Formats: sequence, C-alpha cells, structure tokens
Amino acid sequence: MNTDFFKIKNLSYLCNMKNPTGYGFFIDKTLKKLQTVYLQVFKEHGIDLTIEQWAILHRIYLLGDEASQNQITKTNYRNRATTSRVISKLVDKKLVLKERFQGDSKQFKLKVTKTGLAIVNTVEPLMYRLREVGISKISKTEFDTFLSVLDQIWENYDRYEPPK
Repeated sequence: MNTDFFKIKNLSYLCNMKNPTGYGFFIDKTLKKLQTVYLQVFKEHGIDLTIEQWAILHRIYLLGDEASQNQITKTNYRNRATTSRVISKLVDKKLVLKERFQGDSKQFKLKVTKTGLAIVNTVEPLMYRLREVGISKISKTEFDTFLSVLDQIWENYDRYEPPK
C-alpha cells in the first residue's frame, strides 16, 4: 500500500473541504494507533482494562475524595449510560467502590480500591512513557500549537448549531 497518500504534504490539502479525506480521518487514524499501542502495553503488563476503563479509573484517582459519577460524566465527555456501564465494570473488577455521599442520596461517591491503586501505580509510568513516544520529534511549540488547534476545533463544533 502506498502510504505517501496518508502523509500531510501541505496544509492546503487538509483545508480543501471538498476532499473526502478531511482532518477527521487523521484524528481518527492517530487515535486508533494510540489505542492499539496502549492496549498492547496493557496486555504486556497483565493489565486487564480497556482504554475507557483506564481513563475513568485514572480520573477517579485524580479527583480523590470528591470523585462522583456525575463529575466523571462531565470531565470525560461520555454520556451517563456509558459512564455508568464503565464504572460498573470497574466495580465488578474490584478496582472502584461505589457508595452514596453522606447527606446526598442521589449522588454516587467513587473511590479507588487498593487493587485499583496498584493498577494506577503500574499504568501511570507506562502512560507517561507512551506520551513521550507520541511527542518525540515534535517541538514544544509544535505540540502547543497542535493542542491549541484541537481545542479550537472542539470549540467550533461545541458552538455549532444545525441550520434550521
């Protein structure tokens, strides 16, 4: 297969909105590669998690005592049903405890268990090394620009309103 087609030769190529291979293709292609590598590393280290499960487990860990299912839904940009399903899997795997907040019978408090913490402690250094792989040969300025562009694309779509 000729991979030259997939290499970005100039920005005007991507800006041509009539081109069927728009920037979404490149974002999706990169995300799929990233996920494949992460899952391969998880498997090599005996970590039985999906990318989604890892993202939510890590977010619960970062939020600490204030972690709630509602916060996880908002901060991981997943819908309530998906978040609930992933959290249930983490509870089933005994990586997370799910209980009610004191004085608030509507919200679930989430807490990483000792087993979950052991996984976080194993995966975090792997994650940081994989991030380094991803940004190798990319300057800080280029990476900052990349993040800025992604944020702007997100903002553009967040403000999008379909024609009436």
